[in-house]
Amino acid sequence: MRLPLRHAFASAILLIATQAAFAQASRTVFLEDLTWTELRDQIQAGKTTILIPIGGTEQSGPDVALGKHNARVKVLSQRIAEGLGNALVAPVIAYVPEGSYAPPTSHMRFPGTITVPDDVFEKTLESAANSFRIHGFRNIVFLGDHGGYQNDIRRAVAQLNKAWSGSAARAFVPTEYYGTSSDGYAKILRQRGYRDDEIGTHAGLGDTSLLLALAPQMVREDRLRRGPKLGPADGVYGGDPRRSTAELGRLGTDAIVSRTIAAVRNETAGR
Repeated sequence: MRLPLRHAFASAILLIATQAAFAQASRTVFLEDLTWTELRDQIQAGKTTILIPIGGTEQSGPDVALGKHNARVKVLSQRIAEGLGNALVAPVIAYVPEGSYAPPTSHMRFPGTITVPDDVFEKTLESAANSFRIHGFRNIVFLGDHGGYQNDIRRAVAQLNKAWSGSAARAFVPTEYYGTSSDGYAKILRQRGYRDDEIGTHAGLGDTSLLLALAPQMVREDRLRRGPKLGPADGVYGGDPRRSTAELGRLGTDAIVSRTIAAVRNETAGR
């Protein structure tokens, strides 16, 4: 009796492990967490939309970590993919144009910022999109979290769609994603009584509140509350982050997710 019992026990363990692996694969929306066979099966089952999150490694003042855009776009892309139901999320692109390094300009004047030339960035986007197309994705969606490279994304999308003319695949960049995270979110904050000189354009109340809602460990909150008003020399442009809160940030993140989901669904309807 011992041998059959051993076999039954081993079979049960194998079944449990297989079911656990299947559950894990079906639960994640992150491409990098899947095996190639799991990805193949999900594409065949209808997950033919891929979100390409684009972040950036740049300074955001002395109280916000350098990976702000990378953390933010990853969490938001996850929520958007889960809301869509037929989408997966590519690895975050963290190396983006951030100014010159000879001499240093823009955010490159602050340690930790990483820059690449515009043409290299655009070719990276095109190469990633072409990789996804040949593996069966039909909707390649770029989600750019930083304002400085939006034109680069649009140029890459135009080039891709020109090259893919007549095929089933299409690339696009929903304007609702970045538009809501910048001007759209600023409007929401103004409606609640916050001024533009507090909201800011970079590392102010708006920027910092969004990060507090998504990755609070990246904000040095105690120092932020106690410190003086910061300015351009500190890497904070046009705002004051000291009254930033996660509650305010959630107003923005909810709007970004819902509006982007609606835009992607509208763009892909009937495809």
